[in-house]
Amino acid sequence: MKSFKVAFMSVVAVAVLAGSSFAATWKLATIRPEGSPVDVEVRRLADEVRKGTDGRIDIQIYPASILGDYTVVQERVSVGSVEMSLETVSWQVDKRLSTFTELYLAKDWATAKANYSKGAKYTAYCEEILKNQNIKVLAYYPVYFGGIGLTKAPNFDTTDIDTKKNVKVRVPAMKEYEALANAFGYQPVPLPFSEFFTAAQTGMVEGMFGPGAESYYSNFKEIVKTFIVCNEHFECWPLMVNLDLYNELSEADRAVLDKAAAEFEERRWAVAEQETGEVLKKLEALGVQIVHLTPEQQAHFAEVGRKACWPVMKEVVGEKYYNEIMETIVLE
Repeated sequence: MKSFKVAFMSVVAVAVLAGSSFAATWKLATIRPEGSPVDVEVRRLADEVRKGTDGRIDIQIYPASILGDYTVVQERVSVGSVEMSLETVSWQVDKRLSTFTELYLAKDWATAKANYSKGAKYTAYCEEILKNQNIKVLAYYPVYFGGIGLTKAPNFDTTDIDTKKNVKVRVPAMKEYEALANAFGYQPVPLPFSEFFTAAQTGMVEGMFGPGAESYYSNFKEIVKTFIVCNEHFECWPLMVNLDLYNELSEADRAVLDKAAAEFEERRWAVAEQETGEVLKKLEALGVQIVHLTPEQQAHFAEVGRKACWPVMKEVVGEKYYNEIMETIVLE
């Protein structure tokens, strides 16, 4: 009995000294299929964390939204039933997070990085909101600029947003997007992302606002005939982990996770813009018409978009929070 007590106390002592020293399997949810660029990168991250912690943190990847859509997953990360995620930000709990995909906050890749990278004023603001949901943001994964996809060859000038078009387009169920579509001369039809394919096949809509080159290529390359590169919003996914779980890690394991996440983000910013150009070429090779705007046209799209959407943003989040958020944004 005495030997058992000695052995037991030895195990306890080792555990106390090591912190989170026992192996733990974590789930990391993503929204892209296995083999996609983001899937490759999160698996590399998982390998680095597994090796760096000697297997104490074993991150298993759950791709293609198999654990639920991003709103459900974010809630699960908050309570800890899913340990990590890399997905679109949900704003169901706090409307201020709707600005994470706000229209025309960033005009190009430089201003996108100034707003959507770790350490930026805007992301720091959002991280405080997520902290209140028991979520820690480790890093960011820039994806693309959104644009307009059309399922039929247009019989109008796609660079002209000052005239009405008899074209119904799917938009996310957000007032800002409805305002943008109207301002650009389209007829908005709010629909979930998952319903676009069927709606396009049945002729309910003839286009879509929201996705960028990567998303159109991954999900809709069979039906999209024209892609207007108008940079209407910047898509960026936070790498999130349950805050309690993160705080329970030993200092050594936290350092491994933080380092792997920082390198994950750094690698992504280094290739994201180039990857977008490559995907545009792939779409073009499939016969999709790619409409590039001149700097003057892009500036006009942004001006019209901001005038239409930002007052709606103020209405959604309230004037106080709107002013706070705008103070964090880098526009030039």
